[in-house]
Amino acid sequence: MAYVGTPIDTTNQFQSLQGKRFSGDASTTAFTLDVAPSSVFDIEVFVENVRQDPNSAYSLSGTTLTFSAAPSSGTNNIYVIHQAKAVGTIEVLDSAITTAKINDNAVSFVKLDSTNQSFVKSIPQSGSAKTSSYTLTTSDIGSFIEVGSSGAITIPNSTFSAGNAISLFNNTTGNVTVTCSITTAYIAGTNTDKSSVTLATRGVATILFISGTVCAISGNVS
Repeated sequence: MAYVGTPIDTTNQFQSLQGKRFSGDASTTAFTLDVAPSSVFDIEVFVENVRQDPNSAYSLSGTTLTFSAAPSSGTNNIYVIHQAKAVGTIEVLDSAITTAKINDNAVSFVKLDSTNQSFVKSIPQSGSAKTSSYTLTTSDIGSFIEVGSSGAITIPNSTFSAGNAISLFNNTTGNVTVTCSITTAYIAGTNTDKSSVTLATRGVATILFISGTVCAISGNVS
């Protein structure tokens, strides 16, 4: 029956079934095939339209088919059919492998290459050091922001979603101001809404967004 479902992008190469005919002379037992079968069960051998027993009537060695007894003289109807197809390369195109075709949780960490393993285990830096006023964006999610000399950070309102997180690193000898334009910002462990916080020199802080309008800031902040 025809293939049912979405067509698979493949490059297929198949060969037709092979066949061979011989004539008997009452003395010849060995005949040469065009293709070497893998075993006696990969071919069907007929003599005068009678199928021969592969366990006893013949044997194989490469392309040589040897009968246990020579077919009689005048036997012109000896034929061999190869049941096993010779199959070429079946190549699934890279473009055919999409995210939708991979089961959820099917790719484990050990299957990632060394570059991506390193990325998963590390926190990447988002761009270069910020040396002026910088407002956080969604492209910073999951990364750390380095704040350099004269840098300052603003946490915007209604930009991020619950569970988003961004880390800050003050790579200066002085304090850095983090302006909290977001509706509500808490220093973790307190219950006071902050309009701004101070990130200490060489300090690290992580901003965890509880919603688009609420965040909690933990680390070297006051």
